[in-house]
Amino acid sequence: MNRTDTTHMPPVLVTGATGRIGRGVIDQLVSAGVPVRALTRRAEGAATLPADVEVVTGDLTVPASLDQALQGTSAVFLLWTAPPTTAAAVVERLAAHTRRVVFLSSPHRTPHPFFQQPNPMAVLHAEIERLIAATGLESTIIRPGMFASNSLAWWAPAIRAGEVVRWPYGAAETAPVDDRDVAAVAARTLYQDGHAGADYVLTGPESLSQAAQVDIIGKILGGPVRFEELSPDEFRSETEGKAPRAVVDMLLTAWGATTGRPAFITSAVSDVLGVPARSFAEWVADHAGAFEQGAVPST
Repeated sequence: MNRTDTTHMPPVLVTGATGRIGRGVIDQLVSAGVPVRALTRRAEGAATLPADVEVVTGDLTVPASLDQALQGTSAVFLLWTAPPTTAAAVVERLAAHTRRVVFLSSPHRTPHPFFQQPNPMAVLHAEIERLIAATGLESTIIRPGMFASNSLAWWAPAIRAGEVVRWPYGAAETAPVDDRDVAAVAARTLYQDGHAGADYVLTGPESLSQAAQVDIIGKILGGPVRFEELSPDEFRSETEGKAPRAVVDMLLTAWGATTGRPAFITSAVSDVLGVPARSFAEWVADHAGAFEQGAVPST
């Protein structure tokens, strides 16, 4: 697959520019010499972006605010971070101003029980995909599975405090994908020819139980991290007021449905990038500081 010449390429608009994935996409595009336009609701929030990135303000909840940002773009990276109300109007504007969209969706079409549980976000993603398809836009759908970085929110607080990781469904297996691989695939499909109409489910390279993932973190930190199994009801009690009940129930249902089955794994990362997907152990090694006692929690 030949790369598109980026020398005189019109800018690529990146939504969600200051988030973990959006920022990763920007860094990958800049490295490839692609002109980048970063969409943010407040310009001051983009102060840490590379100096040669054009920062534009706009809001997905106010579709008309996107018109100036979209002018003259070659492609758009769409990461939906708003309520569903304005999705149709936003996609309509994309179709009027650009020719290619890469949409960060979810693996809701994947025939594996982990991804087939009721999930409001998956319903929204499916509707945005339908809207994009109806416009005739040249599109690529990116579907990351479970993110390796979820461990920062889920387990790092207990590990930093030297406490036991108390978690449900320790035997449930996932294939954590590195955020950097997701960003790299998205960036490549934004400027490289040959990805129109593609639908990529992105996973890490191995199926690991949740307990095994915690064990890997301990080994990389140089000491064991104890894992204590919680029942679903115990987990609901422990997360009361800390996480939306609907999200907790969705995760519990997904983990319960996949217990006893290996995770769904694809080769999409290596197919697109030409290098193997990063392992969970690689991700942990590169972020070990976030798990160490006294570390400042990652945002």
